[in-house]
Amino acid sequence: MRQGSELMPKALSTRIVGGIWWFFTLIIISSYTANLAAFLTVERMDAPIDSADDLAKQSRIEYGAVRDGSTMTFFKKSKISTYEKMWAFMSSRKNTALVKNNKEGITRVLTTDYAMLMESTSIEYISQRNCNLTQIGGLIDSKGYGVGTPIGSPYRDKVTIAILQLQEEGKLHMMKEKWWRGNGCPEEDNKEASALGVENIGGIFIVLAAGLVLSVFVAIGEFIYKARRNADIEEAFCFFYGVQSRQFQRRGSTSSSGSSLSNDLESGRLLGDDTE
Repeated sequence: MRQGSELMPKALSTRIVGGIWWFFTLIIISSYTANLAAFLTVERMDAPIDSADDLAKQSRIEYGAVRDGSTMTFFKKSKISTYEKMWAFMSSRKNTALVKNNKEGITRVLTTDYAMLMESTSIEYISQRNCNLTQIGGLIDSKGYGVGTPIGSPYRDKVTIAILQLQEEGKLHMMKEKWWRGNGCPEEDNKEASALGVENIGGIFIVLAAGLVLSVFVAIGEFIYKARRNADIEEAFCFFYGVQSRQFQRRGSTSSSGSSLSNDLESGRLLGDDTE
């Protein structure tokens, strides 16, 4: 493989343009490669656990729930194979996998390789107040909350209607956003590769523009220099041609005078002969 073409630029201005363009191309390719390498490195550093299935398939990261809590009861009574496998893992390590309360579980998550299984609402509330914690995967199970009233209580229907009205008006969601999120942690950054912006590669475009401007000035300088040089050459040629013409004219005049003198002498001789 060969680089370049058979027509090599000879002028200084075209060489500057070619050099600046190669430099610009090299920087663009290098920036793209570096950005891609950084993105792939971050992808490899992400957590390998994305769901309950991933958690059940490995044993390096220990996981558990609050002992005798609703989450532990769910896994204990579940008939789904994945959850049964997870409960078997937790029950075999009751002394380490199961914790006394959520606070103990959060401490273990922050200090060791441990995953805490708990209610999604509690996870959202805690993770918004501790930015070192994050929720992995979707919901394992979905259950609703209710307000209990005595049998035959006149407040049952009123409370039900009030809750439904708040839900339809979106006020429940607004209150959750206010009290759950509040001034908590910012949203997680997008995992997509960030594009190279002007602030990243703007300098190379400035270098390219400066190189093009420089090549234009160099081309103008070359044009002026060659124009003056050609003018000097033409002037010297004209001077040389004029000198040669004068010498030729002088030589021609001398030859004419010599021939006329010879003719006169010849005529004189002829006249002399006739006289005699």
